[in-house]
Formats: sequence, C-alpha cells, structure tokens
Amino acid sequence: MGKVTGKYKFVCNRKVENKKTELTGQVKAYVPADENMVYGEYICAECGHKGKIEQEWKRPFNVKCEKCCFVMKVPKLKDQVKRDKKKAKK
Repeated sequence: MGKVTGKYKFVCNRKVENKKTELTGQVKAYVPADENMVYGEYICAECGHKGKIEQEWKRPFNVKCEKCCFVMKVPKLKDQVKRDKKKAKK
C-alpha cells in the first residue's frame, strides 16, 4: 500500500497483538470519505501471513487472517491508550 492522499473517514497503520499479547502483526488500512469499505493490507500477528483487506467498514474494526483465521482487533486509539496506561501502572 503506497502513500494515502485525499479525504478519508479512517486511516490506520497499527501494530497488532498475537494471542500472547506480543506486537507481532500490522494493519494498514483506509476508508475513503465517500465509501463504506476498508482497503489495505495486513501482516497476521499469529502466523505472519501477508494479506489484503477489502471489507465493509464497521466498528469495532477487526481483520481476519485468510490463512489461520486469527482475528486481529484494531481498537479505537483512545481506548488503546487507556489500556496501555492501566498496564503501565501495574
């Protein structure tokens, strides 16, 4: 996926966790302002498979690996920051 330019409802380039909560995967995705579809690519956090994303846009945003069926959850950034702060306090 190259550089994304234009007007978008949603753009992300996020690391995602595997079952052991290790940041081993990645999701790059965008939703054009005039569409309700997500486009992009991912690297599965569980098996390392590289795949393309083209699915309906909805929250919560999840991507399912085509190879191992692992579901990568991409939480809202503000929710992720709150969870990270709680983990840091422990």
